[in-house]
Amino acid sequence: MCRSLLMLCVFVGTVAALAAAQAVVRVEPVDLQGPRSLAEQTRTAAIRDYLQSWQSLKTALEQNQAGVLDADFVGGARDKLAATVQEQSVLGIRTRYLDRSHDIRFVFYSPEGLSIELSDVVAYDVQVFDRQRQIATQQAHARYIVVLTPSEVRWRVRVFQAAPE
Repeated sequence: MCRSLLMLCVFVGTVAALAAAQAVVRVEPVDLQGPRSLAEQTRTAAIRDYLQSWQSLKTALEQNQAGVLDADFVGGARDKLAATVQEQSVLGIRTRYLDRSHDIRFVFYSPEGLSIELSDVVAYDVQVFDRQRQIATQQAHARYIVVLTPSEVRWRVRVFQAAPE
């Protein structure tokens, strides 16, 4: 009995720690103009895959491994982010991102279903490390224009561009 209680406490503590580390995500109701509506299943998958792309970005920048981007980014977005990873690797720095919140708004869904455009206002913290020493910390707030494109089993980020708010 005592062992079961201990295991439950460890599990609850782990879940609470994970929940505390997750970003707050708000998604505006879909109100697209155009001939194609966005099915709930597609909307859910696009949000899930987009948020996963942030995790890949975070890992790639923290570990200086551009290959991590391949599962979630394609085309120009992947190329630009991979160049950033390479550049910071050459400089001997790494970056840690902690996204705090996402305010996502679907903007466009192409008639043939080959792209979804969304806007995301993101709040995040950035820490920069030189070798193992933290050299800077900053809170950031930015708006991103994102275009997702379908692949075999998921939506991947094709355009990932900061935009004026």
